[in-house]
Amino acid sequence: MATEIGLTKQQILQTVSGYRQRSGGRSDALEKMFERDKDDLRDLGVPIETIGDSADPNDLREARYRIPKAEYDLPPDISFTPAEVAILVLAGSVWSEGSLSKDATTGLRKIRALGIEVDEPIIGFAPRMTVREPSFAPLRDAIEACRVVTFDYLKPGEEKPRRRTVRPLALVDYEGRWHVSAHDVDADGERMFLLTRIVGDVVATRDRFDPELREGAGERAMQGLRDVASRNRALLEITPGSEAALRLARRGEPAAQGIRVPFVDLHIFADELASYGPEARVVEPDALREAVVARLRAARDAHGEAAA
Repeated sequence: MATEIGLTKQQILQTVSGYRQRSGGRSDALEKMFERDKDDLRDLGVPIETIGDSADPNDLREARYRIPKAEYDLPPDISFTPAEVAILVLAGSVWSEGSLSKDATTGLRKIRALGIEVDEPIIGFAPRMTVREPSFAPLRDAIEACRVVTFDYLKPGEEKPRRRTVRPLALVDYEGRWHVSAHDVDADGERMFLLTRIVGDVVATRDRFDPELREGAGERAMQGLRDVASRNRALLEITPGSEAALRLARRGEPAAQGIRVPFVDLHIFADELASYGPEARVVEPDALREAVVARLRAARDAHGEAAA
């Protein structure tokens, strides 16, 4: 970035620390390291320009390499205050490595390269977000590339998963669970899929879709989840000072008998409530209470069989 005319491969190999020390001076090893490092930089979002002989651009024997500063810098009409840079860096640090998309990683690197002195007070606060679902990364990549994907999806009550072919539009996190909002090709409509119910691999096909389909998909998905939660409200009795009280009270509102807590998925909410054992009791709806009781009985029976 410090040179307008670029550097030759030989200049880079001679001046960049580590090449000859790691390769033992062997030319074939140096070549492999050089090509690998170029690919790594490009994957990180750093553009590398190859400048060939002006008389014969295809002759790369004396090619020069450079990072065009104009392409690596942020656009001139974008600027950030120190406080804004601090917030953006903090937001980027929340994600575990591998969860952040390539575009987001590139943008964060450009922001860090601005050299702006950031505001210090919030830097000590850095929550971590880790995505456990293996389907997250391939879905994220498919959304960015506008590729149709297929996966097997197992709904509650079904014995076998069904193959779904969808256009993935947005990944949204609602109450600590990841969903993908997608256009179901077979059903010809937008659907929401819970990542924990995706069985096996997400396979990207060669078919692509219009990027405009992604516009507003995340906002529509979140609003749809909120609407579902507003229609599904459970009346619960919880033990004061318990873990159930700590986790559920902040999501609900006081009622004459306990608290009312909105929920999106009856089966997932039943799993959570059963995990609290005697700390939480479902008053209504009946379907949720029956689902929790069924899980507690199954746990009791499993322990009884193990003891026997």
